[in-house]
Amino acid sequence: MSTGIHHVTGITRRVQANVDFYAGFLGLRLVKRTGGYEDAEQLHLFYGDALGSPGSIVTFLVWEDGAPGRVGHGQVAEIALAVPPDSIGDWLTRAMTARIPVEGPSREFGETVLRLKDPDGVIIKLVGADLPAAAPLPDPIAPTRLRGVTLFTENPAGTRDFIRQFGYNDAGTAGTVQRMVSDTDVIDIRDATGFFPGIPGTGILDHVAFRAPDVDSVRKMRLALKYTTDATNVHDRKYFMSLYVREPAGILLEYATDAPGFTVDEAAEHLGGTLFVPPHDAARADDLRVILPQFAMPGEERTPMRDLHFVHRFHRPEDPDGSTIVLLHGTGGNEADLMPLAHGLAPRATLLGVRGRSTEEGINRWFRRFDAVTYDQDDIRAEAEAFAAFLDDATRAYGLDRDRLTLLGYSNGANLIGAVLQLHPQGAGRAILLRGIQVLSDPPALSPDALAGRPVLMLNGARDPFGRMAPALESALRAGGADLESDLLNAGHELSQQDIEAARAWLL
Repeated sequence: MSTGIHHVTGITRRVQANVDFYAGFLGLRLVKRTGGYEDAEQLHLFYGDALGSPGSIVTFLVWEDGAPGRVGHGQVAEIALAVPPDSIGDWLTRAMTARIPVEGPSREFGETVLRLKDPDGVIIKLVGADLPAAAPLPDPIAPTRLRGVTLFTENPAGTRDFIRQFGYNDAGTAGTVQRMVSDTDVIDIRDATGFFPGIPGTGILDHVAFRAPDVDSVRKMRLALKYTTDATNVHDRKYFMSLYVREPAGILLEYATDAPGFTVDEAAEHLGGTLFVPPHDAARADDLRVILPQFAMPGEERTPMRDLHFVHRFHRPEDPDGSTIVLLHGTGGNEADLMPLAHGLAPRATLLGVRGRSTEEGINRWFRRFDAVTYDQDDIRAEAEAFAAFLDDATRAYGLDRDRLTLLGYSNGANLIGAVLQLHPQGAGRAILLRGIQVLSDPPALSPDALAGRPVLMLNGARDPFGRMAPALESALRAGGADLESDLLNAGHELSQQDIEAARAWLL
């Protein structure tokens, strides 16, 4: 019977740094990349031994530039990976050379341990333990499998009793930590009474999954927990069948089958090379492959990301033509929202999605508003200046061709572009404004040549309740000499196929 840990899942805010650490520094194999099964717009990466064997798997959901969480009770707090016992000195040297935070070596329950932190601050323990890999990796000192996890709980007795259902038995205590063992690994239960509760977010371990022999075992566990916990229904995750449950202290656990495994849709020699999307999102596959963040494997050519004033993301097509479309989302959107639309307009263009810095009740915007049609004028001017500077910095930092820049914004994003064109007309690039309006209450009087020759497309909806404020922006841009094309579509504030067709024709 299979016992022990199947996988551990965390959340990262920087996909490239995550890949560089787990595949590069640790030497694990990236065995699968896919859109998330709960949210296909979240990239999900799986690392493990050469085949991604159950018991070796560490996975990460990618919340690119997402809000950090907080480690506390009710969470999985640490991952322990087994490495050859005589490799601890080599790992200490490797960590110090790579400038990775490291503590130790120390002794825990009779084993030698190094404590590292990954780029998100997640604690990774390397434990000297003679636990052979099911499918060894090329690096002779690479981690062989999961040694265990540490759980932070305010109810250690309840957590311990619940964990026994997954094949674990008591194995002694050390201070506030009680160890439980299976046939292959350990669970360390730490009494975190008095700690802060954990908060979900990046840099947090979301859950630990235990091994189930088969689907029937998962279903039996579901029935056994039916009246005692908030266990979910059985979920088909393609690579395994799963049941999720929270134990008495609120820690999220999963019960997952060993089969069918990661070779169900990829040959063993090609594992991790293809981006997959969940079957139920197959109709969105092309859009998702544009939305999901890109990264380079260790040793591959990459474009270094710069720490600029706005959160941003690139999508680089396989055959770029040298043009770049800069994307500004609408209220409540993010830097990836408009990427599928822009890719459809110009498949060979590099896409630079940017996230607005103003927030309103937790949603992203480009500037503050007092009500639906009253805007903070100081904030508009400050953010317009900041964005104009960002464009200059991004152009220099990434070597973008100023003469082939197109600014594309929708709604609130289009409004900021309109403000930038008026307040900083010397900037480069043509513009597409989808449902853009005049948001400046006292716009500057532009000289007739301030925007001379600047191509601008404005597309507004005949039924758009904000449309009455669009002519003022049109007049201001024309007065500044912009080469403005404006069209009133049979639409509301929402985007339509007419927008796509008109924008594509204009770009061509």
